[in-house]
Amino acid sequence: MIVREDVFTRYLLQSTIPSIRYQTLTGLLGLRKNEPRVAEARQAIVKDGPVPAILAQQADSGAWKGERGYYTPKYISTHWSMTLLAELGADGLDARFRKGAEHMLEATADELSQRMQTGTLGFSCFWGNLLRYTVQAGLVDDPRLERVVEYAAQDLLEGPCRCVHNTDAPCAWGVVRTLWGLAALPRARRTGKVAQAIEHGTGFLLDSFSLVEANYPLPASGKISPYWFKLSFPLFYQVDILFTLRVLDELGLLGHLGAQPALDWLERQRGKNGRWPGDSPFRQRTWRGMGSPTETTRWVSLQAARILLHAGRIHNTTQSS
Repeated sequence: MIVREDVFTRYLLQSTIPSIRYQTLTGLLGLRKNEPRVAEARQAIVKDGPVPAILAQQADSGAWKGERGYYTPKYISTHWSMTLLAELGADGLDARFRKGAEHMLEATADELSQRMQTGTLGFSCFWGNLLRYTVQAGLVDDPRLERVVEYAAQDLLEGPCRCVHNTDAPCAWGVVRTLWGLAALPRARRTGKVAQAIEHGTGFLLDSFSLVEANYPLPASGKISPYWFKLSFPLFYQVDILFTLRVLDELGLLGHLGAQPALDWLERQRGKNGRWPGDSPFRQRTWRGMGSPTETTRWVSLQAARILLHAGRIHNTTQSS
């Protein structure tokens, strides 16, 4: 299903961020990748905006300059930079992007082996993000990545995704981020165990609990994160309803009964101007070049409209009066 170009899509296409323009052309207007406007936007991702600016800070090793480790500082060290580049639609076959992914597989290999040998699962959001960008880098045949897939599937099946920061209870953020990683796998590479893990994780999100109530396990004195009910971009290990719906969309589960209240909620967030208000809670802590608050609203509006289009909730993007 595609939409016709209208006031809303023209607003998105006015973005200074090439990734937004590209995703609008392909994800909303349904243009093919070989069409001139799409090819131009795709080329612009490589040459202009945040993607080349972030890659320019990469060292020859594949890590990012000035970091204290692949995880710190947040949100500009290697792991976070790769997570952000994946969200921005960086070319997975770019030698620099691939080098960053290979660096992360090598840097985490010993820790992953130890976790698997001892059965010490957890840190789910990290491994889910790592899986996402390493698949995007075209490393699906790398034995190190196969072990990450095995770990992610086991983490979903046993917990799902128990977290030490959640008193060792299952963590909804971890479940969503792990599903985000597994969703990137080509269907032909999803083993029976992976399919079972996806079913178990989505059942936890949609059948056992409620996205709009966010009644997932919490510590005795814990509170639901305010991020859950905001519309934010980018997020890193955090998750909100919008991001969860994006993952369910990739898994083909927007038609699930448990997703319907969340889709209703997303429809209600649309403003009278036809846009969805966007928030960027980590703007000051990540790479510059992500654009103004207006660009954040464009990101969120694009993602929301694409979800509702795929769910059959809208057939064009201009809001009727």
